[in-house]
Amino acid sequence: MNKDFWAGVFPAITTKFTSEEELDLPACNKGIEAQLEAGVDGIVIGGSLGEASTLTEEEKFILLAETIKTVAGRVPVIFSIAEQGTKVAVSHAKKAEELGASGLMILPPLRYYASAEETVAYFSEIAKSTSLPIMIYNNPVDYKIHVTLEMFAELEQYANIVAVKESTRDISNVTRMLNRFGKRFKIFTGVDPLALESIVAGADGWIAGLVDAFPKETVAIFRLVKAGRIDEAIAINRWFMPLLDLDIHPKLVQYIKLAEAATGTGTENVRAPRLKLTGKERESVLKVINDALAVRPALPEGSWGLAKI
Repeated sequence: MNKDFWAGVFPAITTKFTSEEELDLPACNKGIEAQLEAGVDGIVIGGSLGEASTLTEEEKFILLAETIKTVAGRVPVIFSIAEQGTKVAVSHAKKAEELGASGLMILPPLRYYASAEETVAYFSEIAKSTSLPIMIYNNPVDYKIHVTLEMFAELEQYANIVAVKESTRDISNVTRMLNRFGKRFKIFTGVDPLALESIVAGADGWIAGLVDAFPKETVAIFRLVKAGRIDEAIAINRWFMPLLDLDIHPKLVQYIKLAEAATGTGTENVRAPRLKLTGKERESVLKVINDALAVRPALPEGSWGLAKI
């Protein structure tokens, strides 16, 4: 596989569970096949949307091995590392490389509000421990630590730190990264409602959430923008926006899984402490989903099958 694969739509895959909260590998594989059929460019597992905080270490690597087997080299498989300690994160990076992951997406240290020096040291130690290419997940809104331009300048020395998931919710940060570093770091937008604008601004890819339920529409928007067919992309995006907004709610996992159930790409099952949606909240989210499905647009012919960028 070409190691310069950091471009395009990479779904942040939800982890499917049975009604008893056990891993549902057949359902996981079904969801991944739906993504591959739509033409996604990579698969990201074990992230926030994948309920990583509720998975045991053993389950994380079972999921990784099964995903690699299912994908069978068709696209890169990116393993997420979201840990509290450097030693554990390094261990996971080494294990992921042994199992055949294509790359890593790494969050800053969790729970502890690390300083800039500590955060850079954390990423540095992981980078030195593996030959896998690394994406830094920059999400100060949810994880409190902002990986600044100055911190990226320090991390630039590590050749295998190659990309960033840009989730600061400041679209101008795409331009700031490009102005400071040129093409040194591949930039992926990580906030669904801001994705189109970020791609227009120069983002190379999209780590997407609602793609789990609507893969063809997500891929179509990305490919159309990159092909210069902006008006067509905008039209789809306007229809998509009420759904994309589900990605920025604290219950995004439950919301997106409800959308997956509605489109046949997954189930509503979550793992405690998360609970399935009930009552008026479920009715409200389901209305957003059903209203969108009622007017689901016909995509421009073959738009999700445009040549990969």
